[in-house]
Amino acid sequence: MTLRSFERPAERIVDRILDWDGTWLLARLALVGAYLLGGLVKLTDWPGAVAEQAHFGLTPPALWAALTILVELVGPLLILLDRALWLGTGALGVFTVLAALIANDFWTMAGPERFMATNAFFEHIGLVGGFALAAIVSRMRRRLGLNR
Repeated sequence: MTLRSFERPAERIVDRILDWDGTWLLARLALVGAYLLGGLVKLTDWPGAVAEQAHFGLTPPALWAALTILVELVGPLLILLDRALWLGTGALGVFTVLAALIANDFWTMAGPERFMATNAFFEHIGLVGGFALAAIVSRMRRRLGLNR
């Protein structure tokens, strides 16, 4: 048996998984889960949310905490509902770039701290790419009549 004989059945299985509407929902949930959880945690711990913004030097911290909660809750909802997904992905993309610049300023660090911040920075940039891809897929699904 050759590798080719395994390709077709495996390709069909992958096609079925990718064509299943649940995969589209689960992929979006995986993309936004941390933001949704972060927004809910901040909403239930307002003093902690304000302290986090103050820690990063954002003033007034209460305003930035409120804006963060808004973006972390509304953005994921738009993405999960696939309604104005482009707006949700855009908002979370901009938020993620700003957060990466503020929280992971590896260019100011040295040693192990720099290594960890560099990794975190580029992981966040990868998320921004994921948001762009989600917007592209949503638009393509809409054009094909697959979004309900």
